[in-house]
Amino acid sequence: MRKYLVGLVTAMVAMASGATSYAADEEAFRDAFLSGNLSYDDVLARAAEEGEVNWFFWGGSQALNTWVETSVSAAMAELGVKLNVTHITNTRDAVDLALAEKATGKGLGEGSVDAIWINGENFYTLAKNDLLFGSFAQLLPSSQYLFWDPSDARSGANLFDFGFPTESREMPWGAGQYICYIDTSRLSASDAPTTFAELEAWLQDSPGRFTYIAPPHFNGNTFVQEVMYAHNPDGTGHAPFMSSAESLGSAEIARLITPGFEYLKRIEPNLLGGSDPVYPKDQNVNETLVASGEVDMACRFGTSAVHTGISNGTLPPTTQNHLFPEGYMIGNKNFIGIPGNAPHPAAALVLANVLASPDSQISRLETIGYEIGIDAPKLSSTDLQRVADGMPPLYGVTLEGLGNNKVPDTNASLVDIIEGVWMEYIERGDTSRSLGQIVADVYNSKYGS
Repeated sequence: MRKYLVGLVTAMVAMASGATSYAADEEAFRDAFLSGNLSYDDVLARAAEEGEVNWFFWGGSQALNTWVETSVSAAMAELGVKLNVTHITNTRDAVDLALAEKATGKGLGEGSVDAIWINGENFYTLAKNDLLFGSFAQLLPSSQYLFWDPSDARSGANLFDFGFPTESREMPWGAGQYICYIDTSRLSASDAPTTFAELEAWLQDSPGRFTYIAPPHFNGNTFVQEVMYAHNPDGTGHAPFMSSAESLGSAEIARLITPGFEYLKRIEPNLLGGSDPVYPKDQNVNETLVASGEVDMACRFGTSAVHTGISNGTLPPTTQNHLFPEGYMIGNKNFIGIPGNAPHPAAALVLANVLASPDSQISRLETIGYEIGIDAPKLSSTDLQRVADGMPPLYGVTLEGLGNNKVPDTNASLVDIIEGVWMEYIERGDTSRSLGQIVADVYNSKYGS
């Protein structure tokens, strides 16, 4: 405690005369921590004083929810912090709440959201609205299990999130790759499509046997992004989609994505539902369509999803992973972000550190098969063996096959544009404007003309 008080006094030196006491000043705590004037022990002590932490995350996996409610809650309780979980259907809901509270003048210590399971365009939105706690990740003990050196290519997934610099403003938590799966009792691996051209031909012969998740759900966005990569008119795949929307401009974006959207429009009549296409709201609905025999193939993030589904009975034992689309299977990391108006910032830091610890990461892998987000070469030999032992079977694919087909995710600023165009051109079926005009209108709504 004496060490903690020394840290408080050090931080108070920089505060103006007559300011509130440091114990009640969240901004002074943040500044002291980010400048390296507080130890992690100081953070733990303050987190215990705060007593609770509000974590918002996508709650669509009951297996994950159960693991959080048992393992993570227990780990936080041991540190004197009560974990309050809010399950959301879309990460944007938590982002919008934090933004709305900022708009009403609520600053650090005054909001509702302490931590968000986040990546991509949602992290980008918080960053662009100056609503992140700061560059905290490399200051936490668990940062030792991650690559951070910009000169080391292995650091890329930690330093960039959908092409946008993380600047240590979020802590890596998980990793995943977008993959499809098939019920081999109805569609054999040899007959299943491996390219988008083959998917189109198969749908013509077997209409209604496939659909994809609707954007703005991240699983829907990712399918659409892979279509854009594969139909890049220059034949350069993902490369131009690493650039920001502003650097490309409206006309170039329209040129790049028009072939992909024309493809999505062509296959739409042959998706589940035909003339009234069905776009599931999330992967759970899509999984149910496979299990009930309504579709033969579905796509989502997570190579362990088939193992989990077979184990808990939500997928038939004849289900297998399937490499699709070859050469364009997006992979990324996901993170824990802390909004700039978090009500319990110290407890949020502790939560981020706990979630990125080897014990927590390996527990999640062993229990529900989620890939680790920390970097394996940074682990001890004992923990590496635990990771190897905890890996679920891949059912139909290999790690080599996954790696050979892995590509990076789309720049976060472009995700918003592509998503907006899908909503207008595909979901609403807007025929009053050309596709180029729709792209221009969506672009201008975000960046101005």
